[in-house]
Amino acid sequence: MKQKTTLDPVCKMEIKKESPFHATYKGNQYYFCSGKCLSKFVDNPENYLQQKKPSSSYCPECDISLYPNSLSGTQDTEWTCPMHPEIIQKQPGNCPICGMALEPRIAVPGSEINPELNIMQARLYVSLALTLPLMIIAMSHLFPGQYDGFISPNVKNWIELFLATPVVIWAGWPFFTKGWKSIIYRSLNMFTLISIGVGVAFVYSAIVTIAPGLLPVEFRDHNGNIPIYFEAAAVITTLVLLGQVIELNARSKTGAAIKSLLSLAPKKARRINDDGSEVDIPLNFIHPDDKLRVRPGEKIPVDGIIISGSSSIDESMITGEPIPVEHKEGDFVIGATINGHGSFIMDAKKVGSDTLLSQIIKMVSLAQRSRAPIQNLADKVSGVFVPIVILISLCTFIVWFIWGPSPSFVYAIVNSIAVLIIACPCALGLATPMSIMVATGKGASFGTLFKNAESLQKLKNIDLLVIDKTGTLTIGKPKVSSFQSFNNLTKKDLISYAASLEKASEHPLASAIIDYADEQNVIINDVKSFKTISGQGVLGIVNDHNVLLGNEKIFESSNIQFNVARSETAILHENGQTVMLLAVDNKFEGFFTVTDPIKDSAKQAIDQLHNKNIQICMLTGDNFGTAKTVAKKLNIDLVFADVLPTQKSDIIKKLQSEGHSVAMAGDGINDAPALAQAQVGIAMGTGTDIAIESADITLIKGDLRAIVKAINLSRATISNIKQNLFFAFLYNSLGVPIAAGVLYPFFGILLSPIIAAAAMSFSSVSVVYNSLRLRRLQL
Repeated sequence: MKQKTTLDPVCKMEIKKESPFHATYKGNQYYFCSGKCLSKFVDNPENYLQQKKPSSSYCPECDISLYPNSLSGTQDTEWTCPMHPEIIQKQPGNCPICGMALEPRIAVPGSEINPELNIMQARLYVSLALTLPLMIIAMSHLFPGQYDGFISPNVKNWIELFLATPVVIWAGWPFFTKGWKSIIYRSLNMFTLISIGVGVAFVYSAIVTIAPGLLPVEFRDHNGNIPIYFEAAAVITTLVLLGQVIELNARSKTGAAIKSLLSLAPKKARRINDDGSEVDIPLNFIHPDDKLRVRPGEKIPVDGIIISGSSSIDESMITGEPIPVEHKEGDFVIGATINGHGSFIMDAKKVGSDTLLSQIIKMVSLAQRSRAPIQNLADKVSGVFVPIVILISLCTFIVWFIWGPSPSFVYAIVNSIAVLIIACPCALGLATPMSIMVATGKGASFGTLFKNAESLQKLKNIDLLVIDKTGTLTIGKPKVSSFQSFNNLTKKDLISYAASLEKASEHPLASAIIDYADEQNVIINDVKSFKTISGQGVLGIVNDHNVLLGNEKIFESSNIQFNVARSETAILHENGQTVMLLAVDNKFEGFFTVTDPIKDSAKQAIDQLHNKNIQICMLTGDNFGTAKTVAKKLNIDLVFADVLPTQKSDIIKKLQSEGHSVAMAGDGINDAPALAQAQVGIAMGTGTDIAIESADITLIKGDLRAIVKAINLSRATISNIKQNLFFAFLYNSLGVPIAAGVLYPFFGILLSPIIAAAAMSFSSVSVVYNSLRLRRLQL
C-alpha cells in the first residue's frame, strides 16, 4: 500500500507520516523532517502555519533542497502500446487497436511493476478455483460408477451456471470490455474473437438452463438433453487468462536491460553545504553546481567534474571494460559508475534527466517502443485477418447447421467458436515488437544504443562501412612528435605563436599543439581576429603578428611558399605523419609533425567486418600519404583523403549511387551531414562526450568491435522476427481450417474450443519465449 505523505510546516518538504518528529497543535498532528524543524515549530507554531511557501530553495534548518530536479520519473509520463507505438496518450489505459494495456513510453523507476499482471493473476486464481469443480461436474459422465446419475441434468446445469458466471462475467470481464471497444473503434482484434466466442457459448448455455423450452426439439441429443458449454466458456476464459499471465511475465523479461539500468542509479548523495557541513539527501534533490562528496566504494551520484581528490573508477556500466580508469581533478565523471578506493569532491553538472544514464534509458526505451519496417507485413495481415475469421466462423456455423449431423446446431456452435478462438492474431502482433524490445536491451548491455527499430533492421543489409579516421580508427588524442624551424625566429616563439592560435580552436589537433607548448614551458598569449578555414587550418593575430597554421591547401591558397620543406613533408606524409605548417607574417617558419596512434581494436574489427563481406572505406581530411599508410596497416578497401567535412555527404551519395548500402561511423557532430545521408549513421564516442541524438546508432565506448556485435545482433534479430512471423502464419493457416472441421469428413476429427484456446495461448507464449532467446545470444 502506498505510504501517506504530508508537508513539513516549517520547510514545506514532503515527508512520510511515519516521521519520528511530530507534534500536536490545536488538535492537529504535524510531522517534521528533522528535530530542528520540530523545535522551530514548537517555539512559534502560528508563524509556520501562516507561511504558505518556503522563503528559499533550501530548508533553513536541515539544508535540504525543497524542489526536486527534473528526474525522468517526475516528468509527465506518456503511455504507449507495446504492439502499436503510434498510440500515445497521457494516462494509462488500453490500446484502441489491439486492446493491450498501455505501458510507460519511457521507463521510470517503478515502471517495472506491471499492474495489469497483478490484476490478471487475481482473476486467474479465482477462475481456476471455480473452473476445476465445474470441469469435474461437466465431465462426471466420463468417470466410472456413473457419478453423474446422482444429480439431475437440470440441477447440474444450474450448478454449472452458478460456477461459470463469476469466471466469465468477472474474470473474463476485461476481454468483453476490450472486445466491445474494438467494435466501437472499428479495429477488430484478438479480444473481439475471444469475447464473441466465450459470449456465445455462455449465453447459449444460460438460455438452455434458464429457458430450455425456447429451443426446438432438434437441439436435443439422443437422450433428450440439450448440451451446454459452460465448461468450454469457463475453460477458454481460464486458458486465455493463463496465457495472458505467462505472456505478461515473459514480456517483463524483455525489459530486463531497462530494469538493470534503472537499478544502477544510487538512491542518495552526500551534499556539502556552504558552511562545510554534510548531509545525505535523495538523488532527485541534487541540483547543478551542488558540491558532492564521493566516498570509497560508493556509486557516483550524477555527472560532474572532480574539484578535489582522485580515484580509480569502474566505468564498466558505460564502456563494458572491467578495468577501472584513473580520474583526477578536472576530469569528468559519470553518474552510476562505481568509485574505487579513493575519495573526492565533485561539482554536479548534469542531474536528473540530463545525466548520461538517464539519456541511455530514454534512448533504449524509445527504441523498444519504435516500429520496424518488417512489422508492416504483420499489421497489414492483422488488419484484414479478424474480419475474415469472423466471416469464416459464420460460414462454419451455416455449413454445420445445414449439413452437419444431429444435433447440427450444437455442432455449428462448437465449431464456429473453435474457429474464433484459435484464430486470435495475438502471436502475429507480438512477433516483431517482442524481438525488438529484447534486441535493443541486448545492445544496451554492450554499449550500443539503437535510436529506433528501423536502424536495427537496416543495419542487417549494409555492405559498405565508411569510417572517419581521427577518433574512430585512431585513438583521437594526437600528440606532437617533433617540431622543426627554418628561419631566425626562436623555437619557443614559434611554438607560442602556434599554441596561442590553437587556443581558440576546437580541432582535435589543437589540443596536441597546446599540450606540446605546456611541455616546453611556453607562454600562450591572446589571439585576435581568429578565423577557421574548414579542412585547411586557422589564422589570427598574435602579438601584432599575422599567424597561420594548417596544411598545404591553406598555404597554397594564401600564396605562401614552403618549397624548402616540401620534400621532407612529403616523406613524413608517406610514413603516416600529419604535418602542420606554420607561417608568421606570410612567411613560412616551420612545421609540427603530429601522430595519432591507431586503436588496438581497429585491425581486429576490420578483419571481422571483412569476414562478413562488408567493405571498409576511410574518409579523412588528412593528406593522401598519411591516409594511405593507415589504410595499408588496416587493410582498408577504399580511401578518400583531403576531404572537407562538407564533401563527406557527397561521397556517401556517390557510393550509394553505385549500389552500396552504406553505414557511416563518425564522431556524430562534425560528420552530421554524412551520418544523415548514410542508410545507417553510427556515432562513435566515449562517456558524456557522445552526441547521443546525432545518429541512428550510438557506440558509447567508441570501439569498432561494437559495430561487429551490432551487425550480428541485427541479423539475429531479423532472423528471430521471421521465425516468429512464420510460426504465427503457419499456426493460423493450419489452425483455422482444422477448427472449422475440414478433417471431420475424412478422419472424424473435431477441434474442441477448449483445445483451440490452449493452442492460441501457447502460440502467443511461444512467440515471446522465442524472442527471449536473443538475450542469450553470443555476439
